[in-house]
Amino acid sequence: MKFVLDTHCHTLASGHAYSTIQEMAQHAAAIGFNLIAITDHGPKMPGSTHLLYFRNLRVIPRKINGVEILRGVEVNILDHRGKLDIPEDVLKELDMVIASFHHPCIKPGSVEENTNTLINLMKKPYIHMIGHPGNPAYPINIEKVVAAAKEYRTLIEINNSSLKPDSFRAGSKENCYKILEACRDHQVPVAIGSDSHIAFDIGKFTFAEEMIESLQVPEELVMNTCADKLKAYINYKE
Repeated sequence: MKFVLDTHCHTLASGHAYSTIQEMAQHAAAIGFNLIAITDHGPKMPGSTHLLYFRNLRVIPRKINGVEILRGVEVNILDHRGKLDIPEDVLKELDMVIASFHHPCIKPGSVEENTNTLINLMKKPYIHMIGHPGNPAYPINIEKVVAAAKEYRTLIEINNSSLKPDSFRAGSKENCYKILEACRDHQVPVAIGSDSHIAFDIGKFTFAEEMIESLQVPEELVMNTCADKLKAYINYKE
């Protein structure tokens, strides 16, 4: 399975990342990728950038060094009513919106609370993907989340960074395995995200790729193999 795109990349604007957009595009081109999504953290993440940054993403060229750029955000979930740290009118203008739980922004809820929060967000046409849902700090009902992802055409992320031995989301591997297995069984598309915070990590999918191969997930369910396939899927939701 050949991967040609990365759906989850952070630049200097996230505050704890280390590369510019141009550097990210240069490295993506060097490894033969043809698309990356720039998904910096929303403004409620400590150290991240101002809302104006996301309002002005339209100035980023559609292609840099031959690499297509999706203008996006990893938006922070702020409460279990589904409040987000980017207003709806801005999210509707972006190409790739990932909704994620992060410790600095929301305390973990019960399995029911976390599950219902994600499902309600999936119903929104401008939420394209759920970020690192395997995080054991925010337990979910996997079957319900995967079923909702299919119903509302929302991508489930397999976050390669979560699977690293030194991950901040330690303990994610078992959950990600179960999530990916459920997605395979129910024919729910997934996207591998490097969650890169430096250009050199773009496209590093080692751990996620091993899991995909182990579970024999068919290529048609993996969005990272074709830019047109990814764009058709997320654009359909809108």
